[in-house]
Amino acid sequence: MSQLATPLTFANGSTLGNRYGLAALTNLQSGTDGILSDDEYTWLTRRAEGGFGLTMTCAASVQHRGVGFPGQLGAHSDQHLDGLTRLAEGIRAHGSHAVVQLHHGGMRAMPSYCDNVPMCPSDDEKTGSKAMTEAEVEQLIEDYIEAAVRSQKAGFDGVELHGAHGYLIAQFLSPQYNRRSDAYGGTAEKRAKVLLDIIEGVNRACGREFSLGVRLSPERFGQNTTEIRDLASDLLRDRRLDYIDMSLWDVFKPAHDENFKGQSLLAIFSELPRDGVALGAAGKLYTASDCERAIEAGLDFVFIGRAAVVHANFAKQALANPDFTMADLPVTRAHLAAEGLGPKFIDYMATWEGFVAP
Repeated sequence: MSQLATPLTFANGSTLGNRYGLAALTNLQSGTDGILSDDEYTWLTRRAEGGFGLTMTCAASVQHRGVGFPGQLGAHSDQHLDGLTRLAEGIRAHGSHAVVQLHHGGMRAMPSYCDNVPMCPSDDEKTGSKAMTEAEVEQLIEDYIEAAVRSQKAGFDGVELHGAHGYLIAQFLSPQYNRRSDAYGGTAEKRAKVLLDIIEGVNRACGREFSLGVRLSPERFGQNTTEIRDLASDLLRDRRLDYIDMSLWDVFKPAHDENFKGQSLLAIFSELPRDGVALGAAGKLYTASDCERAIEAGLDFVFIGRAAVVHANFAKQALANPDFTMADLPVTRAHLAAEGLGPKFIDYMATWEGFVAP
């Protein structure tokens, strides 16, 4: 039996039925107020039905001023609770571990949601972002915790903290964007304080029965690969967490950083010691054999993005057929509609070069 078909039990006791996770994917399908739409519900519950052991929402906002893209799902207000409850029930009905990814856009927030003054660890002239006060940082931490509590109340099994792709937690981790000299900057350890304080707060407020993951990216957006490697090394031995989700863009690509010349990004992280904290990753996993190769290279589970857009039941098909391969791109709009994408999501995918047939 493929290891991908075997259950994975997290440190907190939660068990995934298999080693396939749906990556958090921007889809633009909910309302301007962040309330769940029928199209977003369908997109996600179809993937849970399609065999994913873990089904994760798109990045969901923890503050109104942190909304990063149109139609973003919200988790920052009780007005979102009914929709989140419906979504949690729909995902869990198919036996999938239901997770909300919690997010703040920071300097990448939509101007109309933040009065044209995005938040950032330090002033950023290019985006017009202003450095957050210590009080604003402390409020941000509390808002992440409150969003986790709201997600738990809605019936989700856990949350993931989005610390990748140049959003606000990643901005705090970045020596390029975080030039603070207070408790939240100045050293790699202090740059990680926001993330670590959120981890501690979610554990305290939700208990360890509620699963907790962190997404990191080791390159681009001002990230320092060595610092992210060292942070991941600490987190993989931190029993307050259940998993690390590495966004690698391509699981098997070589590292750009000259300090890791000759190594793949995956190897940098899969070779780190871990103490009960699972390691997952996403990045161009388009075939069942790619997923097997990633597991053999040291991952505990895999996150599927584009292939899950093309096939609602990618997990089921890959588990049943070791030769299963994602359909060739581009695919038609009709194909994506049949796989549970709404018109806004299809229009968004059409902006990805070569993904949707003209």
